[in-house]
Amino acid sequence: MKVALDAQLTIGTATGIGEYVAGLAAALSRRMDVVELRDPSLDPWRFDRRVLWDQFLLPRRARASQAQLLHCAGGTMPHDAGMPIVVTVHDLAWHRVQAHAPPYARYYFGAFSLRRYRRAARVVVDSHFSRDEFLQLAGDFDPTSVDVVYPGVAADYCELARGAVDGRTILAVGTVERRKNLEVLIRALARLPDARLVSIGPLTPYARECETIARAVGVADRFEMRGYVARTQLLALYAGCAVAAVPSRYEGFGYAAAQALCAGVPVVVSDRASLPEVACGDAPVVPTDDVEAWAGALETALNGAATERAARARAAAIARFSWEGAARAMERVYAASIDR
Repeated sequence: MKVALDAQLTIGTATGIGEYVAGLAAALSRRMDVVELRDPSLDPWRFDRRVLWDQFLLPRRARASQAQLLHCAGGTMPHDAGMPIVVTVHDLAWHRVQAHAPPYARYYFGAFSLRRYRRAARVVVDSHFSRDEFLQLAGDFDPTSVDVVYPGVAADYCELARGAVDGRTILAVGTVERRKNLEVLIRALARLPDARLVSIGPLTPYARECETIARAVGVADRFEMRGYVARTQLLALYAGCAVAAVPSRYEGFGYAAAQALCAGVPVVVSDRASLPEVACGDAPVVPTDDVEAWAGALETALNGAATERAARARAAAIARFSWEGAARAMERVYAASIDR
């Protein structure tokens, strides 16, 4: 089988989708012929360049690759590629929690893309939560053509050796945007006098609100937003932090939670969206905006009481979020798409 894979979002700053595409490409390449399609001259985070790639250049290059199928792994797809298209819909955030975004972006990644999905041979989603969201929003869409395939977690997380844990660092990984709900951790930090909060991920205007809240509750000296950091630095933080926290209001999958579980790091997640599904009983689930509950769960982890639970859960998480397992499942999706 020869598959063309849209790898445009692996260019530039790594994000969850970039991590997904890179991991999937590597795993698929051990099973089939994969042609990764990308154009480094086009910035995928510029809206006009993204549309140019999605709707014009990608289908042209897919046809030129002579692949049997195009997998649009970044959540958007062209009208036609001259071959079956599989699309991964990572979440429905553009329909649920992106009201602050420009109208043109909300339209393109929201209603426009939802109509495009009807032309896909199959739709892949990252969680059962996202499948339910998709079917609810898509209307009379054939549910048998929507497949749940959990993303994998990279080997460097699964093989990470936990070092000397400092007993005070709370790690929050992800773009600093409103739906990630970093503010609840800042408020909880005020109840944890010996702790510090380190946020890793690209900054948006919401970061200024977080700084304001940190000053207002008196924790500015124990709160860091480091922005995007090199992977080696991120892995070092996972190796030495006391606990990872994922307080998001909306996640189609929740990579930060899956990575922490696979790294053997104690993690606390919110009770929203896909996060309880990803945690799968292996981590505390806390009401999203309950500051006292977050402070209590984080204090337990900071005191070391969650370490054994995290270590016991690690092997099962690594098996659940295996790239080899994801590639096997995707191979079945591709076969069903070609046989349609």
